[in-house]
Amino acid sequence: MTHDINPYAGRALRAGVIGVGYLGRFHAQKFNKIAGVELAVVVDNDAARARMVGEELGVPYSTDYRDVLADLDLVSVVVPTPYHYKVASHCLAAGVHVLLEKPITVTVEEADELVTLAEQNNMVLQVGHLKRFHPAVVALKQSGLLKKSPRFIQAQRLAPFKSRALDVDVVLDLMIHDVDLILNFMDAEVASVEAIGAPVLTSHIDMANARLHFTNGSIADITASRVARNAVRQIRMFQDDAYIKLDFITKGIRISKRVEGNMQLDGVTVPAMVEEQLPIQDYDTLEAEVSAFCAAVAGGTPPLVSGRDGRKALEVVERIRQSIFGRNASQ
Repeated sequence: MTHDINPYAGRALRAGVIGVGYLGRFHAQKFNKIAGVELAVVVDNDAARARMVGEELGVPYSTDYRDVLADLDLVSVVVPTPYHYKVASHCLAAGVHVLLEKPITVTVEEADELVTLAEQNNMVLQVGHLKRFHPAVVALKQSGLLKKSPRFIQAQRLAPFKSRALDVDVVLDLMIHDVDLILNFMDAEVASVEAIGAPVLTSHIDMANARLHFTNGSIADITASRVARNAVRQIRMFQDDAYIKLDFITKGIRISKRVEGNMQLDGVTVPAMVEEQLPIQDYDTLEAEVSAFCAAVAGGTPPLVSGRDGRKALEVVERIRQSIFGRNASQ
C-alpha cells in the first residue's frame, strides 16, 4: 500500500480503540503514549467500562463506534472474535485504518472480504499477531542465524485456565500465535495437517496438538493448552547446523551451533559445537505493535503483519480445527 501524498502531514493521527476490555484498555494506553498520535476516543458497548477507561485516560468515550468514525484516522479493534468482521469492515469502508486483534476473523471467507476491502480502499489492515514483535523473535530474525526452512520446529504454548477469551477454542486463542510465527519462519507451504484435541473445562477445544507437513519436507509440531498447571511458551528449531530454543517467558534465546573443527563427545570425534545466548533488547511488545501500526499509517507503508498474513494463519488454523473435529466425530 502506498500514498503519493501523506494526508496526515503537519497534524497528529487521531486514534480510537473499539472494545476496551482487558486487552483493549492496554491498546488505549499505548496510543496515549505515542508521539504524533492523539487518542481521540475509546468505545465499548458497556457504558460503565467505556466511561471508566475514558476518564482514566482523559479522553472522550462512546458506546457506538459508528458515531465516531468520521473523526478518526485509525482504530484498534479489540472486540470478541465473532464481531471482528462486522466492526472492521465498517471501519475500513469509512476510510479508517484498522489494527485488528487476532484471529483476523472467524472464517477465511470473512478474512478474504476484509483483505479485499482494505486493498480496494488503500487502507492499512494490520492483524494483531503480537508475537511477531516479541523481542526474542525480532532478535532471532535480525541475527541471521535462522534458516528459512528449519528441518523441525516444536512449539509449546501452555497456560493456566483464565475466564477471558472463552468465545473461541484454544486453537484460535493460543495455537494461532505459533502457527503465524512458523509460517513466517518457513519458506514453504503447508502440504498436510494432522491434529487432535479435546474439551476439558469448556464446551470448546481446550487442549490441542497439530503436526504440519510442509512442501519442502519440514515438519512443525505444535501443542496448545489453556488448562495447564504452569505457563510454558517455547519454540525449538532444529536446523542442519544448529539448535535454537526461544523462550517467550524469559525472553531468552539459546543457540547450539556447529563451528569449524572437531571435538570429542563420549570418546567419539564429532563436529565442534558451541552454545551461546543471543543478546536480547527488552521492550514493551504491545507498544511496539501499536507504534508500528501508526508508522505504517503515517508513512503509507505495508504493516509488518498484513491482512493477508492474518488470513494465511487463519486458513491453516481452520485446517487444524477441521482435522480435530473430523477425528472427534469418528470416535
